[in-house]
Amino acid sequence: MALASLALATSSALAVEAPARAAVPTLTWGPCPPQSNAALAGFVCASAAVPFDYSDPSGRTIELAVVKHPATDPAHRIGTLFMNPGGPGGQGTTQITGWLPLVPEVLRERFDVVSWDPRGVGGDPLGIAPSPGAAVQCFASQDAEGEFLGEFANFPVGHRQQQGYISTWRLFGKICARRVGDLLSHVSTAETARDLDLLRQAVGDQALTYWGQSYGTVLGATYANLFPDKVRALVLDGNVAPSAWTNAGERKVRQTITQRIGQDVSMDATLSAMLNLCGQAPVDKCAFSAGSAAATDAKFDALLARLRQGPITLEGEGETLRIDYALFLTALSEGLGWVQPFVNEDVPAASFGGWPLLMDIAQALWENRDNPVEPRTAPSLSQPTTETYAGPEQSLAVFCAESPAPTLGRFRRLARQQPERAGPIGEAILWGDEPCVTWPARSPAAYEGPWNTPTSAPILVIGNTTDPNTPLPNSVKMAAELADARLLTVNGYGHTEFINPSTCASNAVVSYVVNGVLPPPGTICAQDAAPFQ
Repeated sequence: MALASLALATSSALAVEAPARAAVPTLTWGPCPPQSNAALAGFVCASAAVPFDYSDPSGRTIELAVVKHPATDPAHRIGTLFMNPGGPGGQGTTQITGWLPLVPEVLRERFDVVSWDPRGVGGDPLGIAPSPGAAVQCFASQDAEGEFLGEFANFPVGHRQQQGYISTWRLFGKICARRVGDLLSHVSTAETARDLDLLRQAVGDQALTYWGQSYGTVLGATYANLFPDKVRALVLDGNVAPSAWTNAGERKVRQTITQRIGQDVSMDATLSAMLNLCGQAPVDKCAFSAGSAAATDAKFDALLARLRQGPITLEGEGETLRIDYALFLTALSEGLGWVQPFVNEDVPAASFGGWPLLMDIAQALWENRDNPVEPRTAPSLSQPTTETYAGPEQSLAVFCAESPAPTLGRFRRLARQQPERAGPIGEAILWGDEPCVTWPARSPAAYEGPWNTPTSAPILVIGNTTDPNTPLPNSVKMAAELADARLLTVNGYGHTEFINPSTCASNAVVSYVVNGVLPPPGTICAQDAAPFQ
C-alpha cells in the first residue's frame, strides 16, 4: 500500500510555502441538505474550495464537504475540534456524525466538532457533493463496479483465484487511471494535511486541535511535521507508525504495508482472543461458545473447513444470503475492531454489533452448515450513471500512491508464507494490499519525513494492548518518532480507544484537549467493559 522520489528539501519547501500562498476558503455554514439523513441533526454544513495542486495554489480548486456540530456551551467555547475517522478513505461527513455520542460530552460543550471528506473521498452523502473530479470513483456506478470485481471483491482462495484476482485488480487500476486521471496523483496525506491547515484558518483557530483515529494518526503526524508551530493539541488514537507507513525510507520493500504495521499478525491474535473469551462465556453472552476455549477454537476450525468446501446459505430479512469462506473471513477482519455493541437510535446506520454480532453470525453459519447452496444470481445492474459512491479505490488511491509496495514476485512469495505467519485471516489482510503492487499512480507530494520536528505543543498518543488493526508497537513507535509525544496505553481490545471506550483514557483526553495537561508517563488505563459480559 513506491513513493515518487522527490528531494526532501523541495518537498519541505512546498509543504511550508504553498499554504501561505493558497487562499483560505470561506465556509458558509448553513442547514444541511434536506435529503441528508438523521445523522446530521444538530449539524450545519458547508463546502471548502482548496487547491487541486499545491504547487499551483492559485489555479484549479476542488470542493470538500464539511460538517460542524456547534459547541453546546457557546459561552465557554474554546475553539474547533477537527476529527478524522481514519481509513484512508473514511468519510468524516457520515462517520463522525453518527459517532458523535462517543465524543466526550465536555468536548462537545467546549468545542465545535468539525469533520470533512478528505480530497478523493466521498459518496455525496450530504448533497453537498465534492465538486466533479474531487472524488476518486473508477466506475459509472457502484453496481457497475460490483459487477466488474465479481468474486474478486474479497480475497482469493487458491491458485486459480489468485491469478484472476491479480489480473482483475491490475485492470481495475488501469480503469481508474483512465477515468480519474491526474486526481490519482493529488490525494496524498500531505495534501490533505495542507487542506486541514486551510480549514483551521477558515474557522479562525490560531493552532490546530485534532483527534485522528487509525490512518488519521498518519495525517496528524504529517500535519505536526509540516506545520509544527500550529499544533495546539493533537490526539493520535490507534496509531500507524510513520516508519511503517514510509518503509523507513528504505528503497527495497520486503513487506506489504499491513505486514510492516503488523496488522495481519495482530488480526490473527485478536481473533484467537475473541474465540477464547467466547468459549469461557455462557451461550447467552456468546452464541458460538462451545463450553470452553479449546472446544470453541475447534468448532471455529471446523466451520472454516466447511466453508472451504462451499458457501452456506442463510435466510435473511426477505433475502437469501450466500456466505463463502472469503466473505466470512473478510467480515471478521472488518468487525474485530469493534468489541462492544454501539447503538445510535437516531442513526441506525452508524450502529455496530461488536464481537457478539460476529459470533452470532458464526453460530448461524454453524447451525445452517448443511443448507444446500443456492445458485449465485447476477447482481441487478443499473444503467451507467454518474452517481457518486464510496468504493475501495478511495482508500487505495491514498496508500497505494505513497506507502511503498513490494514487487509482484516478492508479493507472491509473501502470499505463500502468509498462512504460517498469520493464519487464515492473515491471508485476507495480505491480499488487501495486492492492488498496490500494480497501482498506476504515485504521489509526487507524498511526505517522507522527518517525523521529529519540534512542535509548539506536545502530542498525546493512545494505543490499545490488543488492537487488531494497529497493534500497540505502532503507538510506541509513534510516540518515539515524534519530537514531543506522550503514550497512553489502554489495557483492552479493539481498534482505537474512541470506539472501545475507557473512562480513564477519555478523562485523559479531555484534560489534555481542554487544558493541555498530559497524563503522567507510563499511564495505563483499563477499558470500561470486558468482552461478552
